[in-house]
Amino acid sequence: MSSPPVKRFMDLWPALHIQTEVYAEFQRITNQNLPSTFYAELDRYTPRLMILFRQKASRTGKIADGLADILKVHDEQELDDVHTRCTTVLHALPVYLCEEVSGFFRTCVDDVDEPDVGDAAVALLTTVSDNAMSPVHYNPEKIFVIPESDVGVSLPRLEDVFLVMSGLIYALCKLNI
Repeated sequence: MSSPPVKRFMDLWPALHIQTEVYAEFQRITNQNLPSTFYAELDRYTPRLMILFRQKASRTGKIADGLADILKVHDEQELDDVHTRCTTVLHALPVYLCEEVSGFFRTCVDDVDEPDVGDAAVALLTTVSDNAMSPVHYNPEKIFVIPESDVGVSLPRLEDVFLVMSGLIYALCKLNI
C-alpha cells in the first residue's frame, strides 16, 4: 500500500497549514514543545556555526566560495542581531553540508515574478521587494513552506519557517506520509 501524496494529505488535514496546529501535532506526537526546543538549540549552536563557516569561507573551493558569498551579505547588514545570525546560519548550513540549495531556497520579487516551485519536493519560497539575486534575504516580504508545489504556511522570518517545516515533516513522517 502506497502513501498518499503530501498535497492530498494536507487537503484532508487543512489544520496543518496553520503554524499553531503544526506545533500542537508535534506536541501530541513527541510530548515536546517544538518552538522552545528548536529555538534553544538554534541559539546554542549559532555562535559555533558562525565561527565554523567563517573558517571554511577563508579557504578555497566551491563550498568556501558559497559560504563567503553568504557571509559577505551578512557582514553588510547594518543590524547584527540574533535573527540576522540565525538567518545566515540556516542559509549557510546546507552549503557547508554540500547540499544543492538552488532547488530548496527559491526567491521571487513580490507581485512581479511567478514563483517556480513545480519540481520541488519541499521548498522555501521567499518573496522580496528587490534584489532577488542575493543569496540571503534578511527582510523578506514573506517566506512560504512549499510542500510538493502546494503553498503552505507563510511566515515573516526564516527561522520560523524552518521551525514549521521541521514540525510538518516530522508530523507527516509519523503519520506515514
